[in-house]
Amino acid sequence: MVFLRFAMLLFSCILLACNRVKITEKQIIAIAKDHSFDLKEKGITMPEKVMKSDGGGKRILTPEQYKIIRQKGTEPPFTGEYHNFKGKGIFRCVGCGNDLFRSEAKFDSGTGWPSFWEPISGQNVNTSPDTSHGMVRTEVTCNRCDAHLGHMFHDGPPPTRLRYCINSAALDFVKKEKE
Repeated sequence: MVFLRFAMLLFSCILLACNRVKITEKQIIAIAKDHSFDLKEKGITMPEKVMKSDGGGKRILTPEQYKIIRQKGTEPPFTGEYHNFKGKGIFRCVGCGNDLFRSEAKFDSGTGWPSFWEPISGQNVNTSPDTSHGMVRTEVTCNRCDAHLGHMFHDGPPPTRLRYCINSAALDFVKKEKE
């Protein structure tokens, strides 16, 4: 069943690329958000790229989300929806629905932003040097849509000793279904 859903999503994207079907960017994101959690539960990652136009992003994102994920902004500390959040589930990219972090990897870093010690998969996020604002940091982006998520530091807890410091506005939360 999961394979069939994945095949349908892939076929829709191919038809869209060939201009054989009229489907909006918002519809593709909705399809990906509906099915990516099922695929991850089966151990399948979906790192394929989703290209976003600035106009499309402005239509589906709030101004704060757009500023953060497309213009590399940062929300003020202790103001984001998920900085003190304790729910169980998956945190997804607000730009494309890519599964990024499990709630089990979230910890309280005291910094005012949601912090995680590891992503769901190294294939779902990218890291790169960031020397903006007179600092040397490691930027974290979504591997699917290149959304700016936040930064990674080497001062986290065991077992990785990493701290993925992520903007709440870059995340969407999907509650874990009862088992």
